[in-house]
Amino acid sequence: MKILDRYILKKFFVTYFFVVAILISVIVVIDYTEKSDDFIKHDLSIFFIFKEYYLNYIPNMANTLSPIAIFISVVFMTAKMASHTEIIAVLSAGVSFRRFLLPYFVGSTILGIFTFFMVGWIIPNAAKTQVAFQVTYLKNPFYFDDRDVHFKIDDSTYIYMEYYNNRNQSGYKFTMEKIADHKLFSKLSSEKITWDTTALKWHIDKYTVHEFNGEKNEKMWEGTNMDTVLNITPKYFENSYKLEETMTFDELEHFIQEQKARGIGNVERFLNTKYERYAYPFAIIILTVMGVIISAKKSRRGTGVQIAFGFTMAFIYLLFVIMSRSIAAGGTVSPLIAAWLPNLTFCGITIFMYFTVPR
Repeated sequence: MKILDRYILKKFFVTYFFVVAILISVIVVIDYTEKSDDFIKHDLSIFFIFKEYYLNYIPNMANTLSPIAIFISVVFMTAKMASHTEIIAVLSAGVSFRRFLLPYFVGSTILGIFTFFMVGWIIPNAAKTQVAFQVTYLKNPFYFDDRDVHFKIDDSTYIYMEYYNNRNQSGYKFTMEKIADHKLFSKLSSEKITWDTTALKWHIDKYTVHEFNGEKNEKMWEGTNMDTVLNITPKYFENSYKLEETMTFDELEHFIQEQKARGIGNVERFLNTKYERYAYPFAIIILTVMGVIISAKKSRRGTGVQIAFGFTMAFIYLLFVIMSRSIAAGGTVSPLIAAWLPNLTFCGITIFMYFTVPR
């Protein structure tokens, strides 16, 4: 590495971590102020709050702010270099602008790789504790309020509940049907099914069974006190608040495949989280290059205008991310396209600026 590369990389990382530290400090103060009443209500100590909540909250928030922080820090340090005519000196010495970009590209790639491992494994494990804390101390008691619940529990068995009460772990208006080749072979109906916490089975007090063998050959009988093992437990009716954030790459992929196998179609937010994690490292590289292009030219109006423009572009990117999540949640666009839309848009803008913005 050249002396210039080491100089830029040092400024790159120092400025980035400084910006992240400032943003995190402000956010933590605001967050604590908003939640202080809940902390006091539950009589929680400062040490417990920090250990169980903020120690896990800070890495997650730092990662969330990474694209914005990297953009702001690159614009800030490059604009400052331009104002001191350092960039003019470098380019006048025969260094091409593409070569000047190299240390920025190396630094953003290192951060991108680090971010990939953070969002894939480290942050989800930390989020497990953080989300559990939020559910216990900051959220209202959870009630499962979905109606007309359907599950596919194997290749030919489907169950239905009109509603489920997670307080007593009971499902009401329960039916279980066996269907093969688009034909109904049997149907079990019951007013109520309850989870037995001791036997770890579902218990049915009264039930009616219909069996079909041909169009006119039907058998029907009633029974009581039946225990059955279904490929579904009360955990599927528990609070799913930020569930996708608590899953590692492996857990997220397994969960998505399991939900699809059960015939549950509402997996868009989990798919969007999966694809966003892959897109995140590339966002850091794209925004780094864009930040250099924006701020590499010395401005007569000073660095403040360039930094302000950098803030504007950073928040436009954040707006794109929020909009893409909403689009993916609504099912209008594929979660894959929605997750990559901000990157593709800003990548196109960056390429355009590279060839048109004077330097």
